[in-house]
Amino acid sequence: MRALIALLTDFGTEDHYAGTMKGVILGICPDATLVDITHDIAPHDVMAGALELAAAYKYFPAGTIFVAVVDPGVGSARRGFAADTGDYRFVAPDNGVLTQVLRETPAKKMVELTERRYARPTVSRTFEGRDRFAPAAAWLAKGIELTALGRPAGTIHRLDLPQPAVDTETITGEVLRVDRFGNLITNIDRKTFDKLAGAALEIRVGSHQIAKVVSTYADAPIGEVVALFGSTDHLEIAANGASAATALDLGRAAPVHVARRA
Repeated sequence: MRALIALLTDFGTEDHYAGTMKGVILGICPDATLVDITHDIAPHDVMAGALELAAAYKYFPAGTIFVAVVDPGVGSARRGFAADTGDYRFVAPDNGVLTQVLRETPAKKMVELTERRYARPTVSRTFEGRDRFAPAAAWLAKGIELTALGRPAGTIHRLDLPQPAVDTETITGEVLRVDRFGNLITNIDRKTFDKLAGAALEIRVGSHQIAKVVSTYADAPIGEVVALFGSTDHLEIAANGASAATALDLGRAAPVHVARRA
């Protein structure tokens, strides 16, 4: 089977950055298949990159190599590293962009990218995606062992991703991300939500009460703001055919409360 490398960055598509990374990969491993998860992470938004990667990786075939480059610390003392979870391998800066992935699927091996033979001869202080991360992924695709890339990584940086607070009567969470449709995607997953199952519930986001929970967007009248569980199985606040974020004037970190009705 041809090696599959999936890329996620904040590089956008207006500049040469994403395409150049692909060129470097193909120069080392011409048989690789390249897939773009997204290059539209907001610039420097490591948490958004971590969440988008976590939403995508598990739907790829076993053996896929992921390159995640959202790297405001490029050129600094922060490390680059590679991780092997058994089914997947990941190459990224050590800045927390793999936090959620490694929370869900702990790494069996992690190494620093210290072996220079698996980087480009000259590593730019401003474009390590091209010169360090892309080559490392390509060499993995070509068949080298993860441990050849460098010494064991030890402890890595992890983001403090907000978790919902739960008691017998309430769940308190927050909006983690806003997708391009304006859906407010929370950190409350279905399993957590179901802890209050069997009771009539009240849902509030910010100062707004949400009238009902539906199964899909089309179950609500056009423009009505509702709650539902989206494709990542997390509670979303959405508006059929419109942007809930715009309608409610809310975004990331907006508080979300689910409570049993009195």
